[in-house]
Amino acid sequence: MRHFFLFASSFLLLLPGCRRTDVREMTVSLPALQEADKAKVAEALARYNGVEKDSYRWDMTAKTLTLRYDSMQVAQANIRYAIEAKGVKVAYPEKTDDRAGH
Repeated sequence: MRHFFLFASSFLLLLPGCRRTDVREMTVSLPALQEADKAKVAEALARYNGVEKDSYRWDMTAKTLTLRYDSMQVAQANIRYAIEAKGVKVAYPEKTDDRAGH
């Protein structure tokens, strides 16, 4: 019984250390971005719970979208693919050796 108590208490002490969220920021380059594309992109990303919809920052001059997302729920690649599936061209990073998720 003593061993069970030690095991159970050790488990409970380690439980809060488990990562549940990992909110990150990413910038997506959209070289042909037009004002009408904003709605398409928002619709494409609406299905992902991990994308913070209120975090969108559009830069029409630089043709970019910066947003926050939870990498434990959705990957950068999924975000880019969803945008492209709506017909909005995405410029992928050329070098991704030093980071995961493109």
